[in-house]
Amino acid sequence: MQWDVVIGLEIHVQLATQTKIFSGSSTAYGAEPNTQASAVDLAMPGTLPVANEAAFRYAVMLGLAIEADISRRSVFERKNYFYPDLPKGYQTTQLAQPIVGPGHVDIELADGRQKRIRIHHAHLEEDAGKSLHEDFHGMSGIDLNRAGTPLIEIVTEPDMRSADEAVAFARKLHGIVTSIGICDGNMSQGSMRFDVNVSIRPKGEDKLGTRTETKNLNSFRFMEQAIHQEVERQIDVLTDGGAIVQETRLYDGDTQQSRSMRTKEEANDYRYFPCPDLLPVVIDDAFIAHARQHLPELPDARKARFMTAYGLTDYDAGLLSSGAAMAQLFEDTVKHGKDPKLAANWLLGELSARLNSEDREPANCPVTGAQLGALILRISDGTLSSSGAKKVFEGLWDGEATDVDSLIEARGLRQVSDTAALEQIVDTVLADMGEQIAQYQQADDKKRKKLLGGFMGPLMKASGGQGNPKLFNEILRRKLDR
Repeated sequence: MQWDVVIGLEIHVQLATQTKIFSGSSTAYGAEPNTQASAVDLAMPGTLPVANEAAFRYAVMLGLAIEADISRRSVFERKNYFYPDLPKGYQTTQLAQPIVGPGHVDIELADGRQKRIRIHHAHLEEDAGKSLHEDFHGMSGIDLNRAGTPLIEIVTEPDMRSADEAVAFARKLHGIVTSIGICDGNMSQGSMRFDVNVSIRPKGEDKLGTRTETKNLNSFRFMEQAIHQEVERQIDVLTDGGAIVQETRLYDGDTQQSRSMRTKEEANDYRYFPCPDLLPVVIDDAFIAHARQHLPELPDARKARFMTAYGLTDYDAGLLSSGAAMAQLFEDTVKHGKDPKLAANWLLGELSARLNSEDREPANCPVTGAQLGALILRISDGTLSSSGAKKVFEGLWDGEATDVDSLIEARGLRQVSDTAALEQIVDTVLADMGEQIAQYQQADDKKRKKLLGGFMGPLMKASGGQGNPKLFNEILRRKLDR
C-alpha cells in the first residue's frame, strides 16, 4: 500500500533580547549555572512579571516577514504542569489570542518547484530551565539560567509531505529569523528547536492519521533523520496490523534512535487560564509601522540582489542568501577579494564542506570574509595554485596564522610564475619524455587535449608543486605544437 506523509512543525525561536521576557536577568549564553536567575525567574513569593517590549517588537517583525496577521491585542495564559526545571509550576504563554496570526513561508524544492507553507500562528512564551543529568551520579541538577528566556513558538499547518520539504522550510525560516535579527540561529545552543508532528495515511485519503510529536530537534540533519525513521516506524506498525499511539517521542541524533517519552497531552490537560499578573498587551499602528520601517533585507530580496549585483546563478544566490551569516561572509569576501564567482565557489565548496564536517554554523566560522578575500586575491594574481590555496585555507581555519601572505611565506607556497624558470623546468622534463612527445605530435587535436595532462604531473613534481599550471600549459603547447 502506498502512503502519504503529513508533517507539521512547531518551532521554538529564542529571541535575541538582552534580558528575559518578564525580568531584567541576562539572556547571555554560557554563564555559570543559576547565576542569571532573578527572584522573578525563581518564582519567589511576591514577585511580579514585567513584559519586555523588545520581545513584542521582534514578534511583530516576524509577523511582517512572513506576511502574517498581527494581533492588536494579545493575552498571556498560564500553562500548568509540573517539572523540576519549571519553578513556578506553570509556563506563561499565549493560547487564545497570540500576537501573530496566520501567515506563510514560500520554499523552493530541490526540483525547482515552489511551495507555500502556511503558518497557523506564532505566540510569545517563556522558556523553562534545564535539567542536567550527565554530571551527577544518581541525581539531576537544575540550571535555571534559561528560565524566562523569551521564545516565539511558530506553528505551521500540516502542509509538508516529506522530510525534504520540512528541512527546506526549516532552513528558510532559519534564514528569515537570522536575517531580521530576532534570533542568532545557533541551534547547538538551543536558539532554534524543532518539534516535528508526523502522521501517515493511505494515499488518496483525506482524513489525517494519528500523529506523533518528536521534540527538541536542534539540527537540520537530525530533523531529516528523525522524520525518515518515524515514517518507517509508523508504516511498519500499520502494515503489521497495529495502531499508531498519539505520543511525544524523543530522538537521539548521536545514536540515531528514537523512543517514546509520554502519551500526548491535550490542551485541557494543562488547565490553561488567563495570567492574572499580566494585562492584555495592546499594539498600535505606530508600533507596527516602526517595526516595518526597520525590517532588514529578507532572504528572497537578498537573493535577487545577489543575482543582479554579483552575477550569481539562481542556485548559488539562493544558497548564499539563505542565512544572514553566510550572506555577510560572502559580501565581506567579495569586498576584499573582488571576484564574486570565485568567492561563491570557495564559500559553497571548501568552506561549506568544513562547516558541515564540524557541524558549525556560518556565524561561528573561524575564517573571516577579509581573510578569504585576501586568499582569493592571491589565487587571482597567480601567487597561489589551487592546491596551495587549500593549504593556506587549512592554516587559516586551524588558526596557524591570521594573515594570508605570512602563511604563504611560512609554508613556502608561493607559486613560481617566472617564465624563464618554468621554461627551463619544461625543457628538463621533456628531455626524458620522448615517447610521450611522439604520441602527442602524431595525435589529432581532440586526443592531444587528453595527452597534455600526462605532462603536467611530472612538471608539477619537478617544480615541487609550485609551478604555475597555466604558464606550464602555455609553454608546453608552444614547445609541443611547433
